[in-house]
Amino acid sequence: MAYRRVDRRSVEVRNVAARSKTAGAKAGARKSQGRRKSLAPGKISRGLDAADIALPIDDERIAALAAQVRERGGAPIGAYREPLSGSTVLVAALPLASVQPTPFQRDLSPTHTKRLAQKIDESGSFLDPIIVVRGEDGEFCTPNGRHRLAAAKVLGLKQITALISPDEGLAFRILALNTEKAHNLKDRSLEVIRMARALARREPRAKESDYAAHFESPEFLTLGVLYAKDGRFAGGAYGSFLRKVDRFSDRTLAVSLREREGLAARLRDIDTLVRKIVKSLEARGFKSPYLRTFVVARINPVRFHRTKPGDKKPPMPIAAALTRMTAAAKGFDVAKVRSTDLALVAALSSE
Repeated sequence: MAYRRVDRRSVEVRNVAARSKTAGAKAGARKSQGRRKSLAPGKISRGLDAADIALPIDDERIAALAAQVRERGGAPIGAYREPLSGSTVLVAALPLASVQPTPFQRDLSPTHTKRLAQKIDESGSFLDPIIVVRGEDGEFCTPNGRHRLAAAKVLGLKQITALISPDEGLAFRILALNTEKAHNLKDRSLEVIRMARALARREPRAKESDYAAHFESPEFLTLGVLYAKDGRFAGGAYGSFLRKVDRFSDRTLAVSLREREGLAARLRDIDTLVRKIVKSLEARGFKSPYLRTFVVARINPVRFHRTKPGDKKPPMPIAAALTRMTAAAKGFDVAKVRSTDLALVAALSSE
């Protein structure tokens, strides 16, 4: 029995470490961001007027590029002058075989490509044109569309839409524009819950499960309710728990959203208990950025249950899991927490 207990503790600690790996860095980043000044909007004085933007495809500045597109089996669609710099851009459809990624991009991720292709297929639209320039050999290449190009090949598309620039040097400047902040858990959850509420008003008879592809994962809905009421809620600590027990409902969106309001309220009450436990641990001398996730892992009733993506049946209903989690939080004994537990968490996180 002793060996089994040690093994379970090891698994638990590793789960906590995996979820908490960047907690300290994120906390520091939030403090730093709080001191930054917000960007003020600029005066509306730069760039072209609307009448100066559109170009005919036979314009001499773009005619040669349009001819090259036709030679490769593509089709020019339109042309315009870029609103900021005034440089010419050709909008065109290109055969996939006529475009290659530049060699200095990040390596292709098969997982990301497969996921991107799946989401494009589910949406039924390929709306994001790739940027294309002419390489040194005169061939078309994309400096920032490797994954979209690969996803189009997975989908079996004949053509892909592109914004083609005659400026070959753009290939070396375009990567500097890849500064957009990726969706974090809070951003994604808020986006999903807002979408769900809008759909509930527009499609009152639609089921929540009908929009599974739109919402991506059910825990985003539950967390979205929480983030909408408290933007500082520590949703990441409960991600593993919710992924195992939260599922899309076959009830209408309006009904399911009311149910999620209740589930979110119960989870918020649990978090209140967790914060009290954390304060008690801090009072006993524990100082670690992993205290909250450590406590949540210890009271998680499904932490040792293994689930696979797409499992329709959870290891236990979410309502029952919340009941057990509440009981575990109320019965949490801070005296049984050892300093070596948190030390191991910190060591694994550092690795």
